[in-house]
Amino acid sequence: MDGRTKVAVIYYSATGITYQMAQAAVEAAGEAGAEVRLRKVRELAPDEAIRSNSGWQAHHLETQEVDEAQLDDITWADVVIFGSPTRYGMIAAQLKQFIDTTGPLWAQGSLTNKVYSGFTSTATSHGGQESTLLSMFTIFYHWGGIVVTPGYTEPSQYTSGNPYGASHTSNNGETAPDDIARTATSLTVRRAVQIGTALKKGLAG
Repeated sequence: MDGRTKVAVIYYSATGITYQMAQAAVEAAGEAGAEVRLRKVRELAPDEAIRSNSGWQAHHLETQEVDEAQLDDITWADVVIFGSPTRYGMIAAQLKQFIDTTGPLWAQGSLTNKVYSGFTSTATSHGGQESTLLSMFTIFYHWGGIVVTPGYTEPSQYTSGNPYGASHTSNNGETAPDDIARTATSLTVRRAVQIGTALKKGLAG
């Protein structure tokens, strides 16, 4: 198992859209031969807020068995894929709070020379998908990470239209990730695993 590329898929999802993209990411990483961990970040919203939205409450209950992300998950991984819905064109506070706890790892240089990538979803078209991914990448630059994106490396990307990372428009949570979004997620992860594997071998050599 030690020889396999290790991938941590760390996400936040309120009503399940980003979670479904995270599942697609896990599937793609596994198909690429990686050892994978799926982790959700801790929910910060109060119970009354969650209960006030039936979709939020249902998803909260549905994913109770998903392990919460720990700093060890990043230390363990060669490749880290973050997923977040857009909040005013930036990542969700829940994911940011987890990222803000990585200071000790950053100080030790433990975040350097890993491969990072990401995916996102918005309620509406042009709702901040690109800016959310770019704000996420800014964090990776501070870590000294290697950012891998899908680019326009396959014909499917001309349909997806987002070279920064996988993204999806949920129509206010009504539309689950479609084949376009799942294909973009799969491509993003496959490229991250490919580069992460080559980097791991190169550094070991």
